[in-house]
Amino acid sequence: MNNTTPYYAVIFTSTRTSGENGYPEMAKRMENLARQQPGYLGFESAREEIGVTVSYWESLEAIANWKAHADHHFAQEKGISDWYSWYKVRICLVEREYEFKR
Repeated sequence: MNNTTPYYAVIFTSTRTSGENGYPEMAKRMENLARQQPGYLGFESAREEIGVTVSYWESLEAIANWKAHADHHFAQEKGISDWYSWYKVRICLVEREYEFKR
């Protein structure tokens, strides 16, 4: 991902409940759906004891529209009822970025 700054990062950290119960399929579906949303720039994800997913967006409006998307809203409700024992969302303004790549 190589974006022109500034842009926004939505950091979603979570701990999962036990059992899959459709989670991998929904996670992939949400990833594919997010890619189709106006203002979407990319994402990165890792999971061990705590999962961290960071999605990148052009604007706060794009983030709000994604949060309100009906399919994403359904996934959020399933997350609360079935998949997560805890989560936190942070929205940050990225003012600068740099990277190393071999």
